[in-house]
Amino acid sequence: MNYAGKNTAIIGAGKSGIAAAALLIFKGAKPVIYDQNENLDVDAVREKVLASLKPYGINEADIRIEKHFPSDDEIKQTDIAIFSPGVPTDTVFADSLRNAGVYISGEIELAYTCAKGKLIAITGTNGKTTTTALTGKICADHFGKSYVVGNIGDPYTDAAAFTKNDDVTVAEISSFQLETAHDFHPQISAILNITPDHLNRHHTMEAYAACKESITKNQSREDACILNYDDEYTRAFASECPCRVVFFSSKEKLKDGYYLDGDMICRSVAGMSEELLNVRDMKLKGRHNAENVMAAIAMTENIGVPMDEIINTVKEFPAVEHRIEYVKTVNGVEYYNDSKGTNPDAAIKAVEAMDRKTVVIGGGYDKQNTYDEWIESFGDKVKALVLIGVTADAIEKCAREHGFENVIRAESMEDAVAKAAAEASDGEAVLLSPACASWDMFKSYEERGRIFKDAVRSLD
Repeated sequence: MNYAGKNTAIIGAGKSGIAAAALLIFKGAKPVIYDQNENLDVDAVREKVLASLKPYGINEADIRIEKHFPSDDEIKQTDIAIFSPGVPTDTVFADSLRNAGVYISGEIELAYTCAKGKLIAITGTNGKTTTTALTGKICADHFGKSYVVGNIGDPYTDAAAFTKNDDVTVAEISSFQLETAHDFHPQISAILNITPDHLNRHHTMEAYAACKESITKNQSREDACILNYDDEYTRAFASECPCRVVFFSSKEKLKDGYYLDGDMICRSVAGMSEELLNVRDMKLKGRHNAENVMAAIAMTENIGVPMDEIINTVKEFPAVEHRIEYVKTVNGVEYYNDSKGTNPDAAIKAVEAMDRKTVVIGGGYDKQNTYDEWIESFGDKVKALVLIGVTADAIEKCAREHGFENVIRAESMEDAVAKAAAEASDGEAVLLSPACASWDMFKSYEERGRIFKDAVRSLD
């Protein structure tokens, strides 16, 4: 699409809206940023746009920013509206744009129309960030570089204008972003899983699943989509998928595709299988990460990376920060940071990922959750539970009700790490997976994780 001279309304002044404004200015469009936040710091937004323009060699620009959505008169003067992912498209406002003939698009669609090279696009309810980061690293190791963009944190629009024909872009794509995708066409796509989420936005599971599946709508038989055989939605979608389907499974031995057999990731073609990688040789832990790895292997092999190079990168790839992230081994004890485990379900997955006796550090801000299933998941694996934060009393009470007695109280993260270290023996692990939010003692789960890592690194 030619954006030169187009009057463009950017709906939303967040990171993706700012990046979109800079790209549009570079392309010769006339963007206006609109945001309904009455407390929006217009000067701060303008400075961020100017900073985003510097990589294009543009130091000055006249940027109009409004603390409201376009009025009827402004809509009449608009050619294109770029919706930020957080802005719904099924509203009266969106209808008013459509009725006026305004083309509604989104940040990833804008980026795609300005980008070059090959595109790998990854969606799903869980596992997107780890899979995207790993896929990007495999591509970077083989091709010399890759662009890792999208919902993972770096807007696709920041990179699009700088891509070349021989580049590979790996994009994490949310269902919100897919709502405004039109010509978006990855050569390789992946739908990792589809479980209930964002139903306040999509209203039904059917609509949510259809949105995820739309990542393939412009693909052809020359392209590939990587699907989770164990997920009922993605398995059923395979028969409708417009491109070549490649399955992965952590539960079934597939005749064609990638599967987990005990500790071994295997590849099967027409019933002939070969072993690729023992999960014990990976730094990523847990069945869910084995699934992420299989998806990444499938995508990168299908874009031309040799298998030996893929396996070498997978073995050395660390967890994404704060997600069962390996920190250090001290006196034979492995330390893992899962500060992102801010609810009991996430913390259960972290416990399941541990392959040895483990001391768990938990507790934090009270979100009125219950902890019974988390404690029950400990089984014989969890050796001790070190508790901090507001929820320590409630968690200790729950633990003792379930017959788990080795509960230790700590006053700070540093104290918790020291007490966990005293409990753990050579060959065991310490896992920070709090099952709670962080806001009672820390500004964020990121800060909590960083303080944990600092405390671990200071151990002798």
